[in-house]
Amino acid sequence: MPDSDVKSTPLAAKHIELGAKMVPFAGWNMPVQYTGILDEHKAVRETCGIFDISHMGQFTVSGPNAAAWLNSMLTNDINKLDIGQGQYSIMLNEQAGVIDDLILYRMEPETFFVVVNASKIGEDFAWLSAHKPADVTLENHSDEYVGLAVQGPLCGAIFAKVIPGVELPPRNGIARITVDGADLIVCRTGYTGEDGFEFFCPATEGVKWFEAFLSAGAKPCGLGARDSLRLEMCYPLNGSDLAPDKTPLEAGLGFFCALDTEFIGSGILREQKANGLAQRLAAIEYTGKGAPPRAHYKVHLPGGEAIGELTSGVLSPSLMTGIALAYLPAAHAKVGTELEIDVRGKKFPALVVKKPFYKKG
Repeated sequence: MPDSDVKSTPLAAKHIELGAKMVPFAGWNMPVQYTGILDEHKAVRETCGIFDISHMGQFTVSGPNAAAWLNSMLTNDINKLDIGQGQYSIMLNEQAGVIDDLILYRMEPETFFVVVNASKIGEDFAWLSAHKPADVTLENHSDEYVGLAVQGPLCGAIFAKVIPGVELPPRNGIARITVDGADLIVCRTGYTGEDGFEFFCPATEGVKWFEAFLSAGAKPCGLGARDSLRLEMCYPLNGSDLAPDKTPLEAGLGFFCALDTEFIGSGILREQKANGLAQRLAAIEYTGKGAPPRAHYKVHLPGGEAIGELTSGVLSPSLMTGIALAYLPAAHAKVGTELEIDVRGKKFPALVVKKPFYKKG
């Protein structure tokens, strides 16, 4: 039975009906797998999978100075967005550590749809509210939506079966559509490295749409495959690879930081860039067979001292070897550095490699 403090999405009963193994995650009762992580991972890489992302948060921000204010709160440059476009961005604390990473979409010149991480909904809303000027409206619509992430090479064909005659938005785009009187939001982004889209519908209609995508050929997938897919692409997980005491530059996310603009933490990031980084989030791959790497396993120099610990780790279903991320001293975070991963007292040889681990043929 789920803990009484753990929330369930409107799709929870359907997940159980489909045989999902449920686990608590970020305060939510979520499916970790249905038929198995390898099977679900393969479906997303080769055909199409569907994930319940209803636990994630959705805010709207509007008002005459919404864009300028958001630009002062987030690392990426909102001025680059046309209407109907989205971007990955990061919200920092005063020390330039990561509060949350999120995706922001421009719906109108001064109206934005913001998708935030499940475990950060309350914290993000409080932080933004505390800094909000009077002429900006911030609303939390997280309980109103069911969210579905449909990911894989066949996602477009499946969308066309479910909603014929409607075009998916272009990559990183967003569109509002109305079907049978229901207002829907479709975003062309993803967390797997494959083509895909996120589909937001009224919470009361979530089961209907979930079943429609399943009937059209999408395979139900759980958190296990979501983790292995994103880690193969070196997409960070907030709370693991991103943290309040780590900056986005240390995490390798400098591309998403417009250092020529002013936002909370920007001065510290400019200093870091000028002075050089003491540590970096490195991609680490086993050089042979070994027990699956997991978060918090120690990273050693060969035959020597521990220099860090893994923030994420998994046996890659695509590469069939252990892959992981870890913050390492900059001198040891260079591609080609030899390392060892300590798994319960046994050390396995590994190497710092170029990101991402998985590269499509």
